[in-house]
Amino acid sequence: MAAGGGGGKADEFLPHPVKDQLPGVDYCVTSSPSWPEGVILGFQHYLVVLGTIVIVSTILVPLIGGGNVEKAETIQTLLFIAAINTLLQTLFGTRLPVVVGPSYSFLIPAVSIAFSTRMSVYADPHQLADCVEIGLPALLIIIILSQYIPQRMKSRGADRFAVMVSIGIAWAFAEILTAAGAYNKRSPRTQLSCRTDRSGLISAAPWIRVPYPFQWGRPSFNAGDAFAVISASLVAIVESTGTFIAASRFGSATPVPPSVLSRGVGWLGIGTLLDGLFGTGTGSTASVSHRFRLPRGFDGFWLDMWLARKFGAVLASIPLSIIAAIYCVLFAYVAASAGLGFLQFCNLNSYRSLFIVGLSLFLGLSVQQYFNEYLLISGHGPVHTGSTAFNDIVQVIFSSPPTVAIIVAYFLDLTLNRGDILTRRDSGRHWWEKFRNFNHDTRSEEFYSLPFNLNRYFPSF
Repeated sequence: MAAGGGGGKADEFLPHPVKDQLPGVDYCVTSSPSWPEGVILGFQHYLVVLGTIVIVSTILVPLIGGGNVEKAETIQTLLFIAAINTLLQTLFGTRLPVVVGPSYSFLIPAVSIAFSTRMSVYADPHQLADCVEIGLPALLIIIILSQYIPQRMKSRGADRFAVMVSIGIAWAFAEILTAAGAYNKRSPRTQLSCRTDRSGLISAAPWIRVPYPFQWGRPSFNAGDAFAVISASLVAIVESTGTFIAASRFGSATPVPPSVLSRGVGWLGIGTLLDGLFGTGTGSTASVSHRFRLPRGFDGFWLDMWLARKFGAVLASIPLSIIAAIYCVLFAYVAASAGLGFLQFCNLNSYRSLFIVGLSLFLGLSVQQYFNEYLLISGHGPVHTGSTAFNDIVQVIFSSPPTVAIIVAYFLDLTLNRGDILTRRDSGRHWWEKFRNFNHDTRSEEFYSLPFNLNRYFPSF
């Protein structure tokens, strides 16, 4: 109390403290929900990742002369390989709750290998705008269910099933519009995005079919194509590294040690090898699924859906605009909550830090937009030399926003006033020193140690 019986001491406002683990998480990496809740959440993850699988198959299969039967078989192969790769990653890789699925980075070399002149097919799919009467309501529903309803219900777990409920409501609405004939006279592109019976996948999907290596025929090799695919793999590594870091944050785990990141990247390479053996047409990358180690049960669910092929084909008929609406909300979680959250370790009162962050974000978004729009309009990228492989390498690298942003930020951080000790601390690297080695923090063993006592034979450093 102040002298003389005055009022209480005024509150002293302090900045928010820096925290290396994200607070307020219901389930951390080492904890899991009950089995009934886990099965439902696994189904929800299945719906989210299925959108990427359907988009990749829709782009690639027609370019190589396939129809609905081949598209259904490709989707089922992608589901099977994604389940295997996710299981390997969560067991022996980083041990983080990530889903390993198809990567968009491989689309450009894949289309080039298919000798297609219709490169305009590859563009970031603006599915929400193509079918705004379905996509916009789906976006509003998921925002209300995930952000506003939990506040009214005073429940922290009310938002866990927002994605599944939103898909169900929007899908029912899309089914009504399709049955009423709302899209009978619309353009083929609009029907592809909006109709629930657009794909023919349900009738084309076989009841039972087991994918096997080299199922599409004997593989061929071309050095130029190989270098283009290698560049796509490097881009996938950059994007997956960011995913691993985001997953550790969402799982309330400590930052990932470099040795664990290397372990995860190694298993991504094995996953891409399996993609090639089974002929998925693309490679693997990691995506954030949730905040706990659910994906192992999720793997079992995926394998069940792979066996129940007709049921999987029904789910694959969900309009792509609904998936796009979900991605809008998930982008806010992954990019803002995870990515921008790490800026707390930097000195944001430094003009140097602000310049590096601002320029890298701007160029990361604008450069890839320029490359993709150039490809859409002219049929080839801005770099158009006599070497198709070199063109694909440049197009793949600069079509990835994270890769462009990391290149710019890393270059600026290494070259701008690196001689000053205080300036070097502005990047926040001193916060990460104790996580550089696996054994420097006792919590690393809890989050990232291998199962079955394998650390004895494959130690982390």
